[in-house]
Amino acid sequence: MSSIKRIQNHLYLTPQGEEETCLYAMHLSTLSAFPMVLSAAIELDVFEIIAKAGEGAYLSPTEIASQISTCKNTHAPVMLDRMLRLLASQNVLRCNLRTLDNGRVVERLYGLAPVCKFLVKNEGGVSMAPLILLSQDKVMMESWYYLKDAVLDGGVPFDKAYGLNAFEYLGKDLRLNKVFNTGMSNHSFITMKKILELYKGFEGLNCLVDVGGGIGTTSNMIISKYPSLKAINFDLPHVIANAPKCPGVDHVGGDMFVKVPKGDAIFMKSGQGEEDTGTRTSSFSGIQS
Repeated sequence: MSSIKRIQNHLYLTPQGEEETCLYAMHLSTLSAFPMVLSAAIELDVFEIIAKAGEGAYLSPTEIASQISTCKNTHAPVMLDRMLRLLASQNVLRCNLRTLDNGRVVERLYGLAPVCKFLVKNEGGVSMAPLILLSQDKVMMESWYYLKDAVLDGGVPFDKAYGLNAFEYLGKDLRLNKVFNTGMSNHSFITMKKILELYKGFEGLNCLVDVGGGIGTTSNMIISKYPSLKAINFDLPHVIANAPKCPGVDHVGGDMFVKVPKGDAIFMKSGQGEEDTGTRTSSFSGIQS
């Protein structure tokens, strides 16, 4: 039987239901803690430290803290324990208990949960961790405080926060630009690896234009599988400026809403809105038929 009933437009909760619902409301009030703790754990290399201990390893907060070379805080294990307990409650880590020799003290040990496969660097040296750091970056988080204003007045939260759009901002903030490129590059590597295992649409092409290709991770991976293909990695000039040289890939800077280089096919993510469709269609007139 449901613990919630509606009586004359008012919700009536049974004593047990009211307690559970109140606890859930309290939980909602602290939701911001989890992503911040997750980001801090990534920055402290917690997941990498546990991974290096071997498959199936469990480490105590003290053991983890001892391997953080820049840590000088004697209370770090206590703080780490609270952080790791939260991550364990969200199935990011696993937690076991160990009774020490005196038989009275119980120590918590932490191991990697399945999701950590994507939070720890793989054989290619990439993971989803940089994408999390990008999402939780202080600059990016500031725009959320303008979400209400965007609903009431229109516009884009980020633009309201900084007076220019995100891509213009990245051209002025070298630190965030690096964070953005790293996050996007790691994400592209992981997703494109799966795409290339299944998708055969690149076969038979001579020239592929990757629009918004960042520093060229996607183009590089495609060329590695299809060496006879030429790729044009097209993005904003300040993005291309940081793109490493790659055989078979030409890095071209420009504006996709003005003109896109010619090629047999265009590879890109979906646009930001229907209002951009007409502009994109005209700028993609260089696609060969």
